[in-house]
Amino acid sequence: MNAPMSAAPLAVQSRLPNVGTTIFTVMSALAAEKGAVNLGQGFPDFNCDPALVNAVSAAMQDGHNQYPPMTGVPALREAIAAKVGQLYGHAYEPATEVTVTAGATQALLTAILCSVHPGDEVLVIEPVYDSYVPAIELAGGKPVFVQMERGPEGYTVPWQKVAAAVTPKTRLLMINSPHNPTGSILREQDMRALSDIVRGTGILIVSDEVYEHMVFEGVRHESVSRYPELASRAFVVSSFGKTYHVTGWKVGYVVAPAALMAEFRKVHQFNVFTVNTPVQHGLARYMQDPAPYLDLPAFYQRKRDLFRSGLASTRFRLLPADGTYFQCVDYSGISDLAETEFAKWLTAEIGVAAIPVSAFYNQPRESRTVRFCFAKKDETLHAALERLARL
Repeated sequence: MNAPMSAAPLAVQSRLPNVGTTIFTVMSALAAEKGAVNLGQGFPDFNCDPALVNAVSAAMQDGHNQYPPMTGVPALREAIAAKVGQLYGHAYEPATEVTVTAGATQALLTAILCSVHPGDEVLVIEPVYDSYVPAIELAGGKPVFVQMERGPEGYTVPWQKVAAAVTPKTRLLMINSPHNPTGSILREQDMRALSDIVRGTGILIVSDEVYEHMVFEGVRHESVSRYPELASRAFVVSSFGKTYHVTGWKVGYVVAPAALMAEFRKVHQFNVFTVNTPVQHGLARYMQDPAPYLDLPAFYQRKRDLFRSGLASTRFRLLPADGTYFQCVDYSGISDLAETEFAKWLTAEIGVAAIPVSAFYNQPRESRTVRFCFAKKDETLHAALERLARL
């Protein structure tokens, strides 16, 4: 009788060999271990409007529990198109130019997968949200990095360097405003500079606008959808999770010209197919009242101002926070530790968790800066500020 053959060890060649445990997971676990106030990961610790929950519950009770159309419930797509048209003046056709997605991260991945081919270059502006580069690599593309510059007015995009990075292989350019993690925003002059770069090229744009309703001091959000020249080549992404304080529902959307959306939907139908039905119906009903998103800038500006006021007595140097629900601070007046080590020390010794901004770069870049999230109850912010006052 032959001896049994020993099984060869199974191995999978990684599609993402450089991806490990994210800093968000590390810092959240450390915050839980140390009993720290978690201002690291970007999600609210307060509930959404009960009316929204009731709308979703009513949709379930009304029997909206089977597959919806692949592109999204028509009433929700119509509500999205109406909102975008009213706010930004661009008329997207609900049937062919609006798709509901399983959160913004899925929307970003799908936009990249449908447009980037092996060997294509994608311009990425750093610091950058952590899903962009893995999505580009999964598509076989090559990320090309341009770093934001930091001055007295905060972080800005050096458009001359972006233009210099364009090559014949450039297929896609990714922007994010309001910007995570810096809290900066793109303004009209930025959009004009972007238009100058892509004019006369075949470069597409992915515009990540998930914090579109969090722009402060009465400044308007410069959506790509406001600019016909840009909108004609862009996938514009947004998130109900950010807007309505329901990040765990994972529902977002994309608007794009019909030709781009047709390609987007080819990938969408096979990587998620569709998004849960009762939430879509509930959102469509809730969107009939624009007040929740129109009031959001004032809601978060008050929290920003509360948090900034409390930090003013510390040795942190506050960077401008023109949008999002993030506040970046320079801690060079407090410590010489590298950013990740400082964030860990702050969590373990002071009892407040933050995220090192260096984690948002392809190659770690130390600037003695960490990011706090102020999308928290007032009592959470006060508890964090009481601990940070020790600094």
